[in-house]
Amino acid sequence: MSSISDQKGKIAVVTGGAGFVASHLIDRLLADGLRVIALDNFVTGHARNLAHLAGREDFRFIEHDVAQPFDVEGPVDFVFHMASPASPIDYVQIPIETLKAGSYASHNALDLALRKKATYLVASTSEVYGDPEIHPQPESYWGNVNPVGVRSCYDEAKRYAEAATMAYHRAHGLDTRIVRIFNTYGPRMRLDDGRVVPAFIGQALRGEPLTIFGDGTQTRSFCYVSDLVDGIWRLALSDFHEPVNCGNPHEMSMLQFAEAIASVFEIELRIDPKPLPPDDPKVRQPDITRAKEILGWEPMVSFDQGIRETIEYFRGQLQPT
Repeated sequence: MSSISDQKGKIAVVTGGAGFVASHLIDRLLADGLRVIALDNFVTGHARNLAHLAGREDFRFIEHDVAQPFDVEGPVDFVFHMASPASPIDYVQIPIETLKAGSYASHNALDLALRKKATYLVASTSEVYGDPEIHPQPESYWGNVNPVGVRSCYDEAKRYAEAATMAYHRAHGLDTRIVRIFNTYGPRMRLDDGRVVPAFIGQALRGEPLTIFGDGTQTRSFCYVSDLVDGIWRLALSDFHEPVNCGNPHEMSMLQFAEAIASVFEIELRIDPKPLPPDDPKVRQPDITRAKEILGWEPMVSFDQGIRETIEYFRGQLQPT
């Protein structure tokens, strides 16, 4: 694995740079001495996630839809393809854009990395496992995905992005990485993005019941964003080309998560039950053996610490300006 100290002055291109995870990745790259060029068309990202970087000489932003061809001047050492809608609300409302993020945009980002002889990393997802029949999910599991369901635009786009990445690696010798991201949370998530962390926190802040889909026994595993970014950066600096899970193996049911939120807010738990959406995974827990062995990585931020920092961020978002 390359040393972080050896990366100072190198140049990274980050697609989807105004997004939740990508904006935190950019902060980490800049902190480690890299120069960053970010691209985004603000379909789901937001300018406020990058506002604190305005005026920095080591950061440049380009407003562009990376599903359309693009280029950047000068050398590039890393290409991080992070652009994609990532919440069920988004990719059900904009399925075509979601598919293009995994297909056209992947090829455009891969072609840029190929032209620049850069290391390429694609942000894939635990959704490639679908509604899994193996638990927890190791990278060797091929998944159980409905290719024509309401979630297929996201699941199959990410599976295609992985296939394209490996094709460029095998056919062109491109230096590639694939990170499979499990549920991640933290500041800069959109309060209205439909994922359970902002949904529960927003409802609790507004004094509303917490929406539970199905019987609440379905599980997720929540990783704080700084831990995830550390895993992504370690993977980029490794020489490993196969997919690597990055997520927190601490699993909890939606009912347990709701109880945890109520406990932090010191409120009585009230539930608003809703039907389980189609193809919603019943379980989700990463097997991070590969990340531990190859990257020396595992999550460090406790759930209590991470959720309190996230709540404070959302509290600020809800306050009148």
